[in-house]
Amino acid sequence: MQTRLFLALFLTLPMYLSFGQTGQGIPTSEAHRPQFHFSPKAHWMNDPNGMVYYKGTYHLFFQYYPDGMTWGPMHWGHTTSTDLVHWQEQPIALYPDSLGYIFSGSVVVDVNNTSGLGKNGQTPLVAIFTHHNPKLEKAKTDKHEYQSLAYSLDEGKTWTKYAGNPVLPNPGITDFRDPKVRWYESQKKWVMTLATKDRVTFYSSPNLKEWTKESEFGKEVGAHGGVWECPDLFPLDHKGKKAWVLLVSINPGGPNGGSATQYFVGDFDGKTFKPYSTKTKWVDYGTDNYAGVTFANTGNRTLFMGWMSNWQYAGVVPTSPWRSATTVPRELGLKEVGNELCLISMPVKELNALNGQRVALKNPTAKTPFDLPAQSKTRSFKLDIATSNSSDFSMTLANEQGNELIFGYDKTANAYFIDRSKSGKIDFEKGFGKRHIAPRSSSSTTMTLTILVDVASIEMFADDGLTVMTDIFFPESDLTKLFISSAKGGSSAPVVSYTPLLSTVE
Repeated sequence: MQTRLFLALFLTLPMYLSFGQTGQGIPTSEAHRPQFHFSPKAHWMNDPNGMVYYKGTYHLFFQYYPDGMTWGPMHWGHTTSTDLVHWQEQPIALYPDSLGYIFSGSVVVDVNNTSGLGKNGQTPLVAIFTHHNPKLEKAKTDKHEYQSLAYSLDEGKTWTKYAGNPVLPNPGITDFRDPKVRWYESQKKWVMTLATKDRVTFYSSPNLKEWTKESEFGKEVGAHGGVWECPDLFPLDHKGKKAWVLLVSINPGGPNGGSATQYFVGDFDGKTFKPYSTKTKWVDYGTDNYAGVTFANTGNRTLFMGWMSNWQYAGVVPTSPWRSATTVPRELGLKEVGNELCLISMPVKELNALNGQRVALKNPTAKTPFDLPAQSKTRSFKLDIATSNSSDFSMTLANEQGNELIFGYDKTANAYFIDRSKSGKIDFEKGFGKRHIAPRSSSSTTMTLTILVDVASIEMFADDGLTVMTDIFFPESDLTKLFISSAKGGSSAPVVSYTPLLSTVE
């Protein structure tokens, strides 16, 4: 059961919670290294790719450039986990070749060996990915991206490229990439959801090698501030019925600037996707959750991870010797809000294994400061928040240098917010230091939030995951104090709890 931190809405003065001493044992050069999110040991990372669960292991592949901290010729990096919490970086899975760089894609478990790539009874893991050919791109042929296969017969440890690549040539579309493939059981076929510039195109195949175009979706629907990327299509159950969710990342054009991921809920019949509503909805209103997709082969659970950065500034953030991390794994579901079905997401339950000893403080007053036990060396923690009515409140994480990360709820706007305008290092990109907002969708008089803070990132899950915000930030030193301010008019006595989170970094 999640702990909760109850805010006293009658407080008119700020109070603070001291988080103890600065974390120890972390190299100065890695001051912003996340402690319970995956980040590569060194060099550049962006989109998560090929996420799949097989024989007790979660595989996360990712866009990776092993020779620098900015984007370069793309490889598939590889990391694995048995619990979605502790990740072990593996050797690079796929390298660029004569057909091009290795762009985003997916991995499936070909249980029935429809591809014929399995041998001696071994089940093949098959990667479907985009080859990006820089020579053809320079020649402006509009055919420089096409889809290819690789396969593994040793449970994902090593990979062999298919000799017949590419399996889906480019028909002449500049942006023709990011295949997300799943098995469509009722018609015994594979369905590929592909980003095709300003829309999604669906293809089908009996064997992963031969593909037939089925339909298109999205040219006149949704947000179109930038090119469409990294789509995903999957079913979710709601009240005994199946609805299909289509994720589409867009860059730029997000609700708070730069990169973001929109979604649609509707029906899919193996050929055509029909949305229930054309209203634009967002997976995450923060600026740092992009290109997220779901794991394959996870049974009744639908698990999602995104890239915790934004193309607006990803190449200049002040980290070294690595750049970027993933979001925490999240479990997805559906919730009815008015006449709309909305996506909800919450941190996976496995993360509870990191919980340290919870500190609960009852009936705090505005004039009383509270000293918490010395914060764990990770500088990472969880706050759970609930109020019995929805008045304004704000919470400020601060340090001695005057850095402040502010988050909370604005009743007048009926919106949650994260403000990183004074959060520390912000001058590396002119649009970084801003206040981001997320409209509240829930009409409940009870407001709940789960906040995960990991050294240099904040993930806010409001109203049981109906509204989500993810932002990164770069304080000049640890944020060791928490100030809580709220408006008059509340009636519930506050209960404050704080849970330090253990590190997964060796």
